Amino acid sequence: MNFDEIQQIFFQECEEGLATMEGNFAAVRQGAYDTETINTIFRSVHSIKGGAGAFGHERLQAFTHEYETLLDLVRNGTLVLTPALLGTIVSAFDMLSDHVAAARDGGTPPADGAMLARLIEAAHAPEPQAAQSTVTEAATVSTGAVGDDFDDLFEICAPAPSTGAGDGGDDGFDDLFALCETPATDETGDGWHITLVPGPTALDHGGEPLLLLRELASLGAEVTSCDLGNLPTLSDLHPERAYLGWTLTAPSSVAEDDIRAVFEFMGDVDLRIVRGANAEDEAPEALPIAHAPEAASAPMTDTLPPSSAPQPVKAAASPEPAATVLPPEAAAPRTAAAAVQTIRVDLDKLDRLVNLVGELVITQAMLAQRLSEHQLGGISELTDLDHLTRELQESTMAIRAQPMKTVFSRVPRIIRELEVETGKRVRLDIEGEMTEVDKTVVERIGEPLTHLIRNAVDHGLETPAERLAAGKPEEGVVTLSAAHHSGRIVITVADDGRGIDRKRVRAKAVERGIIAADAILTEEEIDNLIFAPGFSTASTVSNISGRGVGMDVVRKNVQALGGRIGISSQLGHGSSFALSLPLTLAVLDGMIVTVGEQTFVIPLGHIVESLRPDDDAVKSLGATASLLDVRGSYVPVHRIAEQLGIAGAIADPTQAVLIVVESDHGQAVLMVDSIQDQRQVVVKSLEANYEAIHGLAGATILGDGRVALILDVDALISRWRRDPRHGAPQLELAA
Repeated sequence: MNFDEIQQIFFQECEEGLATMEGNFAAVRQGAYDTETINTIFRSVHSIKGGAGAFGHERLQAFTHEYETLLDLVRNGTLVLTPALLGTIVSAFDMLSDHVAAARDGGTPPADGAMLARLIEAAHAPEPQAAQSTVTEAATVSTGAVGDDFDDLFEICAPAPSTGAGDGGDDGFDDLFALCETPATDETGDGWHITLVPGPTALDHGGEPLLLLRELASLGAEVTSCDLGNLPTLSDLHPERAYLGWTLTAPSSVAEDDIRAVFEFMGDVDLRIVRGANAEDEAPEALPIAHAPEAASAPMTDTLPPSSAPQPVKAAASPEPAATVLPPEAAAPRTAAAAVQTIRVDLDKLDRLVNLVGELVITQAMLAQRLSEHQLGGISELTDLDHLTRELQESTMAIRAQPMKTVFSRVPRIIRELEVETGKRVRLDIEGEMTEVDKTVVERIGEPLTHLIRNAVDHGLETPAERLAAGKPEEGVVTLSAAHHSGRIVITVADDGRGIDRKRVRAKAVERGIIAADAILTEEEIDNLIFAPGFSTASTVSNISGRGVGMDVVRKNVQALGGRIGISSQLGHGSSFALSLPLTLAVLDGMIVTVGEQTFVIPLGHIVESLRPDDDAVKSLGATASLLDVRGSYVPVHRIAEQLGIAGAIADPTQAVLIVVESDHGQAVLMVDSIQDQRQVVVKSLEANYEAIHGLAGATILGDGRVALILDVDALISRWRRDPRHGAPQLELAA
């Protein structure tokens, strides 16, 4: 594995860490958090910082250093998490995301000067609490430079050295080490004994032993002694070298993997972890953890400018705490849960596997067709092959499935930015974020979803003053949800804002020449005018909207995924946009039917039932329209042959097969000549191989080698509702 591949893994872990942080920030904002929530956020930043240093991303490393310093003050209780401080931390998270993106894509790092100033100001606004004798109670004072953290390290060290310190503390060491004379308290039993000795270059790339000690303390470890044997005199002290070592004990309930995970990104460290009461007598070999490259070990000058000498640390009382968001619950020492083993696979390899499974499904169908022609369809091995093929296909599709959380995790930042730009107050409610869908859908739905969110905040929600005048809370609500429905995934973006003003929409459409002034439109048709190219109701053009570009692109992108978008709105109460998308773009279960000389596939997720009607079950409505009595409810009958321009099809509904389907527009009936089979089919894209055709979701290859078109049930019914006289342009399909 080369350097670039290793660095790519680092960026993948950065994305995972950012997603974890976003989820924990949501818990913090809701007040449902504890100490471990803050620790998790801190560890994510610490991991990104370590990797950034290892790969030479200096701007990212410098930013995470200050961010980590502030988070450390919060997690150890030095700073109280007020709403203002939370705002700073969340804003820094957004900047961190930009830094990671710039480092990953080779772009220009964001201008972070103002944010760094906010982080430093937040970290130094209150004076730290008085330093205590244990790691868990030590306060940290940092100005951002690596050398400055020696002040923090000295707070938890042991007695003053025997050389270079005269009476009265002339060299400053007496004051620095006065707090460090903690006697060793050896633990008996089967607890862990940990010896930590940072090497000379341990502080390179942002390494901070103090943070390692505090991370161990969060696991229940305690410092029993501090080794000062390598500490030079003050005149020879270099601020970027490590001189100290520590011995700690930890409870036996802590997993060894948890201890080693603390040192994952720390370079040039010798670590001994031994279990048992007599661990000191075993003299285990030192286990180095990711030593720094040889280049990093180049000698450095040992001269220290007088102005850079560490100053005595001033212990001060903690200021009166401000109101907290929610006091975190004390976190007990954790034991490691069984980790889920994973492996990273190149997406191209996975796509190739999916394609091969698709071809296997087609070949299995062909084999079944040939054997049935020779009256050998009852062979048990053939049934077993069918079951195994389906199980293999489902397992392969499950590998490609990803939770919608991957997309939803980006939305909170969008909301925060929109709040700043619009001055509105917005609460985001997310539901069904663990609903799984094919990776291709996840990757391509991000842009349409982003525009719908921006549209909901900018056009949908009112300003706080307008909401109060309308008797609503100042804070608007945007709801983002995902759920499985009839073999598809439905993603909904809803708001409790002003709703669609249909009179205004119609007037704008007439003004822009989209419709004629005397056009007669239903409410649904007026709502769909917002998807017309160039349509916008914004009175001014802003960074968010107003140029009439966006909603038409949203619909095109959704349709390109084989999906549909529907609108539901009530004036004064809000709007809801529902995106109905296929769970996977590769394979589906379908019913194979014939219409005239053509063969089609109807997705099984739409089918409610199929039947041959009695003469009195079908009622005529005008010259061509018919209704089917389905247990007391009359459902319109759609003649596929007329819509698609197919000759030779059965015209009498009582002689045809009627298939009751469920669509976004309610129930309907599709009229076909016959049903051939029900089987799993591999979807081939018409758009990629030919062009997109309204009313068709794709094509497939049947067992006998014929090509069958897959019907887009919702599109066909929507088309019929717009023109029940079938006056829309027909699709001429040659036999």
